[in-house]
Amino acid sequence: MINVVEDEVTSIKELLKEQLEKKKYRGVVSCFVHRNQENQSAEATFILLGFSEYPQLQMPLFLIFLTIYTVTVLGNLGMIVITKVNPKLHTPMYYFLSHLSFVDFCYSTTVTPKLLENLVVEDRTVSFTACIMQFFSACIFVVTETFMLAVMAYDRFVAICNPLLYMVVMSQKLCSLLVGASYSWGIVCSLTLTYFLLKLSFRGNSIINNFVCEHAAIISVSRSDPYISQKIILVSATFNEVSSLMIILTSYVFIFITVMKMPSTGGRHKAFSTCTSHLTAITIFHGTILFLYCVPDTKSSWLMVKVASVFYTVVIPMLNPLIYSFRNKDVKETVKKLNSVELFCDKM
Repeated sequence: MINVVEDEVTSIKELLKEQLEKKKYRGVVSCFVHRNQENQSAEATFILLGFSEYPQLQMPLFLIFLTIYTVTVLGNLGMIVITKVNPKLHTPMYYFLSHLSFVDFCYSTTVTPKLLENLVVEDRTVSFTACIMQFFSACIFVVTETFMLAVMAYDRFVAICNPLLYMVVMSQKLCSLLVGASYSWGIVCSLTLTYFLLKLSFRGNSIINNFVCEHAAIISVSRSDPYISQKIILVSATFNEVSSLMIILTSYVFIFITVMKMPSTGGRHKAFSTCTSHLTAITIFHGTILFLYCVPDTKSSWLMVKVASVFYTVVIPMLNPLIYSFRNKDVKETVKKLNSVELFCDKM
């Protein structure tokens, strides 16, 4: 009887040992597979098709985009310099505008140089790391600009609805906090989306039917299920768009009510004119985003997506400094003074 019990105990021990070895083996295999997927993703390369299906347009497009990028760099850096050198422009509105110009400059610089390169070279490949870094950087600046425009709407609300308390409410501390929050939220969103992109598996050479490494294009060539990554960006983009638009619309509803209560026509015209540039920038920016939301995800719509993406990533960063400078008397006066100083120095 004792021998039988001992035999059963021994067999149970052997069975347990075998199960433990199997679990350990599965863990090693799982770890090996995960590392192998990571190595394959790191070694993966992407080919950005861009506008390669139109070879006759490569050089004209290169010249057009180069001109746009030059204007973007000069316009946005010029706006930053102008707001620094003119003491009259040391106000919350121009503080936000200088950061908007910085974001536009960085965003354009993240995307446009690679676009220009791919228009003149035969090899359009980009490494997995470079593609992810471009997406990460672009995402930061897009989200930051979304909320920077909302912050500027709030600034206009305070300036028009509470003009006597404007400088008290919009203190330097609050302005810095609002700008810092916009950048911080952009970084958080970008880190989150990039993390879930890195969880996907990529192998070999994959063709991206776009000129930029944007989210939909990257997950379209993934070898693993992108369901979670798609849901994360849907929730993130919807939250960012709805929340920023709510701030903007609420601010402008109160602005409209306040302006309509003004007794003089001149006062109403002046109040509305201070908002025109901002409203134009908001309409172009959010209009393009909403258009991209509405485009169906089909092969026939890829050209439309590319054109909208060009407008969104290349043209809008150029338009913002032009919109604010052409309709702003203080900015135009500062530009004239800088030009006169430059002419005087040349004569000397």
